[in-house]
Amino acid sequence: MTSFSDPQAVSLYADNAVRQVPGYHHLQTMAGLLLAERAPTDGRILVLGAGGGMELELFARMQADWRFTGVDPSAEMLELARTQLGALAQRVAFHHGYIDDAPEGPFDGAVCLLTLHFLPEVERRKTVAEVYRRLRPGAPFVVAHHSFRRDGDETEKWLKRYAAFAIASGVPQAQANGAVSAMAEKLPALSPATDEAILREAGFADVELFYAAFSFRGWVGHRG
Repeated sequence: MTSFSDPQAVSLYADNAVRQVPGYHHLQTMAGLLLAERAPTDGRILVLGAGGGMELELFARMQADWRFTGVDPSAEMLELARTQLGALAQRVAFHHGYIDDAPEGPFDGAVCLLTLHFLPEVERRKTVAEVYRRLRPGAPFVVAHHSFRRDGDETEKWLKRYAAFAIASGVPQAQANGAVSAMAEKLPALSPATDEAILREAGFADVELFYAAFSFRGWVGHRG
């Protein structure tokens, strides 16, 4: 698993994400478009896992009057986000920590990309519920992360596909295989059915799958 406090891992984060996540840039663009369907042009947007700053930069360029709250548990990744954003960082309030460290809102939309798969189920349910509580009625929540069945052959199949994509995209085979071994042992990924149920049980309505790419899935739902 990647250490988000390791300087080398932080410096390589953007390149690695592009090589490991199918359609990485298009995923971010789709997330921005889904937010814009409901969020006003002067909306306040909550971004969980904001370290790195790639989606923040894209959303800020897509919507000139949006303002953002970016939350991440890695101080090093937040610093990378500030660097990535440059002058756009003035539109972002950064918070070092987790959802409990985020302001109460209310926000006009929220997004969490490539982050929830690090949270065990109990913590994930709590996080999703706390996002829901911070949103205005009707506001969108966009999520995408690893989501696959954890039962032996199914786990192995999807992780092999993840590794194959990474290798085909230029990740050294030994590095990709090492990542898969760590994921199989430590990543608390849940099944797509469970991930979708967590969103619905938190209160989100109209939950729809918008992204599916090997071991990754993405959904959008709206606060009821």
